[in-house]
Amino acid sequence: MQMAVRRDEMDKKRRSSDSLPIPQECHPKVRRIVEYWESKRPAPDVLPGRQHLDPVDIPDLLSNVWLIDVTRDPLRFRFRLIGTAVVEYAGEDNTGKWFDEALPNFDPGVFIDVVETHEPSWTRSASRMRPYKEYRELDRVRMPLARDGKTVDMILCLTVFFDKEGKEIKKG
Repeated sequence: MQMAVRRDEMDKKRRSSDSLPIPQECHPKVRRIVEYWESKRPAPDVLPGRQHLDPVDIPDLLSNVWLIDVTRDPLRFRFRLIGTAVVEYAGEDNTGKWFDEALPNFDPGVFIDVVETHEPSWTRSASRMRPYKEYRELDRVRMPLARDGKTVDMILCLTVFFDKEGKEIKKG
């Protein structure tokens, strides 16, 4: 399976430097959820929707999963579901809250990229939200979901947390 998507084409369309094609050497949890997402596509050029996903298929990933609702006119993002490992990292449960209200300094560029390109994005970076905690680095993927197969109305995300030695922090 090729996880890095048309890198040259997609890089030109992406507005955020935190929005990268998914590399082969990403964390196994990231690889697994991307493969799961790909397996749920009804056709190669059709996006899966929330209705295609079943949490029973990925129980070991659920604590690292979060879902984002996408609304339009204006384009906004709302936390729909947040796994326990993500809640623990954030220090609060933002389920149901709008990103721009819960995180006023958050740059939505990575989500806009997913909405506009219809492609997953990946980031491995230092923890910016809670750098004072034991979390030092994050491996994060965001994948578009579309009820109608083409208009992105939700984003499926997964975050893996690492300590200062680069080992995965398994909580939640």
